[in-house]
Amino acid sequence: MSHVVLLGDSVFDNGAYVRPGEPDVVAQLRRRLPPGWQATLAAVDGAVTASVPRQLTRVPADASHLVVSAGGNDALSHIGVLEDSSRSIADTLNRLAGIAGAFEQSYAAMLAEVKARRLPTTICTIYNPRFPDPRLQRLGVTALTLFNDAILRHAFRGGLPVIDLRLVCDEDADYANPIEPSARGGEKIAAAIARVVTDHSFEKGRSAVFVS
Repeated sequence: MSHVVLLGDSVFDNGAYVRPGEPDVVAQLRRRLPPGWQATLAAVDGAVTASVPRQLTRVPADASHLVVSAGGNDALSHIGVLEDSSRSIADTLNRLAGIAGAFEQSYAAMLAEVKARRLPTTICTIYNPRFPDPRLQRLGVTALTLFNDAILRHAFRGGLPVIDLRLVCDEDADYANPIEPSARGGEKIAAAIARVVTDHSFEKGRSAVFVS
């Protein structure tokens, strides 16, 4: 029997953000998995990348697949940088490079602990926010490319499949607020997860990008 475990943040643990009576991501995933499969939510709303290894203690012994969505809260913790004054473009880029470098180190350490479980693992990019301020939205999307570049490089280096959430949650209705998935967004995320865990050939150790 296969058992999918979700690790990370509120991209998966979105129960607090959907409307009353609407299903969260893990509930929608359970509906989409083949008969006999299970799904467990170990992700925690508000978690950062460094929190994920602690979530591994909640992984059931019969887990067969791990799916990780982490990094959005790491990026959000630096949102103030987007409004800081700067002496030059080079100064700004240097500061962003330092933030991205620290994130990559944290992400690599987290992923090493996840992969140590030796289970088929899928990782997700960070989706784009839906800030109402067009300027902040443009700056946020641009800055997130640094975080997503790190995630993608580690996926490709490790031969892991990736769900590119930027292309999965690509409509305003996919968001309950600027940074959390709605039930509709959760449905699309669950569909992408179900497709990866049932269709991808993990044993070949080849990366693939899933967008639906």
